[in-house]
Amino acid sequence: MLIRITSKRQVTFPARVLEAMGVQPGDRLELEEGPDGFVVRPHRIDLSRLAPLRGKLRPGYAAFDIHAFRAQPHDPTLRD
Repeated sequence: MLIRITSKRQVTFPARVLEAMGVQPGDRLELEEGPDGFVVRPHRIDLSRLAPLRGKLRPGYAAFDIHAFRAQPHDPTLRD
C-alpha cells in the first residue's frame, strides 16, 4: 500500500486502515523506530497509571468512565 506525502509533509491513511487500528479523529498515533524500520500504532492511555488517583476522588461522585468520556464529541482545539 502506498501513501502519498503532501508538500506540507502530511499523509492521509486509508479509512480502512484507521478503522482496523481503532483510531478516530483527534486520536494520536505513536511512531516507533525499530531494527526493521518504523512501526505505527495507536497511542493508548495506560489505565493502570490512573490508579493512584483513585483515592483522591471525593466520596459521592460516580466513577469516571474514560471510555465514555473519549466517545463524547469535544472541541478539537481542546485536544492536546
